[in-house]
Amino acid sequence: MKTKEKIVSTALFLFNEKGYHTITTRHIAAEMKISAGNLHYHFKHSEDIIKALFLMLKNEMDYLLNHLKSIPVKSLEDLYNYTISSFEIVYSYRFIFLNFVDILRQIPEIETQYKELNISRKEEFQSIFTGFQKSKIFREDVPEFILDTMVTQIFIIGDNWMNYNSLTLKLNKKEVIKHYSVIFLNLFYPWLSPDQQNFYQQKYVK
Repeated sequence: MKTKEKIVSTALFLFNEKGYHTITTRHIAAEMKISAGNLHYHFKHSEDIIKALFLMLKNEMDYLLNHLKSIPVKSLEDLYNYTISSFEIVYSYRFIFLNFVDILRQIPEIETQYKELNISRKEEFQSIFTGFQKSKIFREDVPEFILDTMVTQIFIIGDNWMNYNSLTLKLNKKEVIKHYSVIFLNLFYPWLSPDQQNFYQQKYVK
């Protein structure tokens, strides 16, 4: 890895393990055994590192969503795999979600990107849900306002399940991803077609 990539990787590890508020660029430099000046040559402030990490998070999520969109005939299993993979990404960047409000307030550029992302994601998910209706995964009689609300629910749960876990169950990585992925998928159960509801109960309800 190049020095810049190592800085970002080290910062992600430290932010996740030690806490976003306790880590400075000096801590990152010390962990890498490089001078603070060397680090600041690549990133002047810790906020610049966080911007880079947020972009990496966005790109990984984009890749997952584009893969789901590219599947011609989608299945419930595709939705499950997407959910598991996206929750694994969230866990990998968990410091962002555990400090989401603070980061958005501190770095207006990320707040702007997040607002824009909400708009584009809404259109993309609504398109995917329409595809699920055509594939007979979702019922055809799901009201439009429900599909619209479902996107908001996705953001609320997707952005906050890490915080909720840290305050309640405190599950480890494997357990937390599996547990909250199923809770997330339960959102869709009422709108699945009857045969898909049967499949869901057999496959995902323990």
